[in-house]
Amino acid sequence: MEEKIISNTDLRTLIDELLRDGGYRVVAPVAGEPVFRPVSSAAELNLDGRQPPTAMSPKQYFVPRAEPLLYYKRQKGGVELGEPAKDERKTVLLGVKPCDAASGDILAKVYNWDFKDELFNRRRDNTIIIGQLCQYSDEFCFCTSVNLSPSATDGSDLFLVPLDGADWAVRVVTPRGADFLKAFERLLRPGDPDRSKQAEAAVQGPARSFDSEQIRKWVTAHFEHEYWEQPGHVCVGCARCAFICPVCHCFDIVDEDYSYDEGRRMKNWDACQFPTFTLHASGHNPRGDQIHRYRQRINHKFKIYPDRFGPILCTGCGRCSRGCPVGMDLQRVLGEIDAIAG
Repeated sequence: MEEKIISNTDLRTLIDELLRDGGYRVVAPVAGEPVFRPVSSAAELNLDGRQPPTAMSPKQYFVPRAEPLLYYKRQKGGVELGEPAKDERKTVLLGVKPCDAASGDILAKVYNWDFKDELFNRRRDNTIIIGQLCQYSDEFCFCTSVNLSPSATDGSDLFLVPLDGADWAVRVVTPRGADFLKAFERLLRPGDPDRSKQAEAAVQGPARSFDSEQIRKWVTAHFEHEYWEQPGHVCVGCARCAFICPVCHCFDIVDEDYSYDEGRRMKNWDACQFPTFTLHASGHNPRGDQIHRYRQRINHKFKIYPDRFGPILCTGCGRCSRGCPVGMDLQRVLGEIDAIAG
């Protein structure tokens, strides 16, 4: 993997040039704010890898919370359909921890499975993801248990490793990342892999807390196990976990009328933890209580998605546990399942 060095000053010069001349928006973490958001200058950036993950993941820049699919107008003799405006903005997603950077590839498998989602693919094709070594870990982090690590480059085009207060190593992960850097060669110096490996080795990731493959096998064979009642009785079904997760991707499609004659068809975030998510028009609901809905969440992430696509539908960021209003801890639940399975 090719590597360069850029000073902290030149990295900020690069960002300011992008904002001024490159036709890009730069989306990054900002000190004191819970979300990734577009910045207007490099002075707003917070690239301190010792900070916890933002409260909200940056997945909305691939999958907006709400987006129009088409517009319609009723006329005599039929309905006129209109296409939504195409989002052609180029985006640099900067300072992304590995548990968030990996989400792009995971989501892409869903949105290109039985149908290629043009809206998702256009956004992803127009986005450069610059990942960053994570120097943070708390009791909710478990990236190493889902095949990631603080230095994983999965999903990144470029990857930053802080060398000291003045320099960054820039690892080139994809051809897209290499092409992006060509315009900024004057700001780069030859890399020093030994130096960056030392910086990487100084970061200790969370200890592995469960065996994901053992969990996959157990949930496959124990769909009706009595254990599901324990977390299912605690979960209140608010779905906050799904909305802040970098890889949850459930959505609903609804028609919204402006008036009798006009409206739009929208794709909106949804969640399998809501009682109405699987409610049939007949009134039957195959997941009629929270026990069944919470079981579905674990099954989807650790069996259904891996069976179909390979990776685990979880990046170990810990947001669901930090943000749960009733203290549900996904890592603890998985540890309990692992203990039963062992």
